[in-house]
Amino acid sequence: MDNSKEITRVLFENFQPQAIHLFYAIGYLAIAVFIYGVYVQIRKYRRGKPDGSWTELFKRFVEMVKTMATHRTLVRRDKSAGRAHGLIFLGFVLLFIGTATITLEYDILEPLFGIKFWYGNFYLLFSLVLDLAGLGLIVGLIYMMYRRKWLHLPKLDYKRVDRQEGDPDFDRSQYRREDWAFLWSFILIGITGFILEATRLVWLNDRPAVWDYRMWSPVGALLAHIMQALGMTSESAGAFRPYLWWFHGLLSLTFIACIPYTKIKHIFTAAASLMFKDPLAGRRLPKVPDDQKTAGYKTITDLTWKNLLHLDACTKCGRCQEACPANAVGAPLSPRDVILSLREFANHALSAKELPKEAELDIHGKDVGQVFMETLWSCRTCLACVEICPVAVEHVPIIVQMRRNLVEAGEMEPLLEKTLQTIHKTGNSFGESKRKRANWTKELPFEIKDARAEPVDVLWFVGDYASFDPRNQKVTQSFAKLMHHAGVNFGLLFESELNAGNDVRRVGEEGLYELLASSNIGTLQACDFASIVTTDPHSFNTIRNEYPDFGGKFEIEHYTTLVKRLIETGQVKLKKKLDYRVTFHDPCHLGRYNKGFDAPREVIKLLGCELVEMGRNRDNSFCCGAGGGRIWIPDPVGIEKPSANRMKEAGQIEGLQVFVVSCPKDLTMFEDALKTSGFEGQFVVRELIELIDECIEYEVWEDSAVTA
Repeated sequence: MDNSKEITRVLFENFQPQAIHLFYAIGYLAIAVFIYGVYVQIRKYRRGKPDGSWTELFKRFVEMVKTMATHRTLVRRDKSAGRAHGLIFLGFVLLFIGTATITLEYDILEPLFGIKFWYGNFYLLFSLVLDLAGLGLIVGLIYMMYRRKWLHLPKLDYKRVDRQEGDPDFDRSQYRREDWAFLWSFILIGITGFILEATRLVWLNDRPAVWDYRMWSPVGALLAHIMQALGMTSESAGAFRPYLWWFHGLLSLTFIACIPYTKIKHIFTAAASLMFKDPLAGRRLPKVPDDQKTAGYKTITDLTWKNLLHLDACTKCGRCQEACPANAVGAPLSPRDVILSLREFANHALSAKELPKEAELDIHGKDVGQVFMETLWSCRTCLACVEICPVAVEHVPIIVQMRRNLVEAGEMEPLLEKTLQTIHKTGNSFGESKRKRANWTKELPFEIKDARAEPVDVLWFVGDYASFDPRNQKVTQSFAKLMHHAGVNFGLLFESELNAGNDVRRVGEEGLYELLASSNIGTLQACDFASIVTTDPHSFNTIRNEYPDFGGKFEIEHYTTLVKRLIETGQVKLKKKLDYRVTFHDPCHLGRYNKGFDAPREVIKLLGCELVEMGRNRDNSFCCGAGGGRIWIPDPVGIEKPSANRMKEAGQIEGLQVFVVSCPKDLTMFEDALKTSGFEGQFVVRELIELIDECIEYEVWEDSAVTA
């Protein structure tokens, strides 16, 4: 290596001053167009409602940088695409830094202060790094082209499931054109950059300070030797260079100018979306502000600025659509299409200098850009879309906010409306008298404490299905026996327990949810207990994540973690081991919502069962179809139920004996699906508690209650 100042890259050699001035004029114009586009985008976001995501900015920034640097959200479930995007991202970042470095010296430090550093050893290392970065960029782009053109991935097909052919906004071919324009322009910038480098080397091959160090630009050097082998001389290279230089330069400046107006802006919007993401998105839904006149989102200006940012962050990758259970069974819902429809609507309505009339801002309906009611009600709020989105788009909260407006307007299924009225009247979705909530306890050989009247260590929040559904009542009784057997000092709220409200809230009935939550919180706060346990993941989620917003912060766990602890400490002694071949279904609200993946599996193994995972498991588990209030809404005739789809997946496991669940709604949904799946008789659906029950030999109880 040599630190000579002669070892550097020529920039404007042999260019007339007028040509240099013209280039700078075009460059400033491109920057001005870029800045104006950024202004239009910011103006659009400012037309949304406020959002409280400005807290802990430094922590958010650090987390965003980690996510982008590791590409951890992109490599999940699609390693090839994630790695290719990683090459593109790293290449772009390094090339951007390289260009900025040149600008820093050439346009700022040297003319103002006479400082030069872009030469010698620094320049040689700089050239090597940028050559490798450019090569990585091109390799990544070529794979993305191959993937889009030849792999024919369904998630990259923009065919809409919520529109019919012939509808004015059915065709989204403009997105395909935009994708290809982005890929081709980006790859041409990279390729012409290397050809320009090679042309410079051939042109200056008689200069030792250039030619002797050509291998520090390995890609350019290889192309230079190929050009020479094809007959290119120094003179012809010198003549060709200005034309290629202008083509490369104008293409690059056009690319910069187009960033705020095209898909390219995801470079910035995706980073901002990751930075402002809510770690509890969907798990904890927002309250309706006291000063808000109507519930939910009716117009595009009801969305917050962060929602509008999320719309622009979407890269149309289709991962949310691929993960969506509603989409998988043919329902008219693609989370991506909801986001893109709202994006198109926002770009049309909010990017203009003046806002349209309020009637033209309505995002509900059948017109172009509006979201259909049927689409919103198809959502199971299972959070699969939010969980897999690589850029942290929060689909479910937006959908629920739009549902809130539908509920307020009375635009819902009659059966759902009746169920909500029933819950409001009786406190449960079965329409049973409150006095019957604990009727299942009458068949037990012992009494259960009333947590309202005396202190307990563990308060059991039972939930509607575990309390009133006959099939689930057997499971509930088994869990009561297990806790009694283990000597757990526990009690119930009896008729004072109301529906926890998790699904009521996800339906969009915020007023009823707040009524239920406030009542339950008041009851719980009047009791003396150390912690709460529940067999219902839906109740678990809202008590854990949402009740704190209403003043009710409690220690709560799902029964699987409690049982695991009781077995490991010897409080529950397993008298025998099972040798069943089983699979386990992760409930959305326990698994994806609250990361409760391990405890159920560890209990299954403690029971001696052979656990065989289905293809979709843990955070990629498939929804049973009951979430988001869908258990109260009849599925359209001719559309497969998600539970039936799941049965088919389980049926592919050779020798499967038991399909294990740990949620009352799952037990109901999957037992019904098994009867019509064709697999009845091959395996059975069982609650995990029932398997534990088989391993315990209960004593004959004579005491009337559990002792502390």
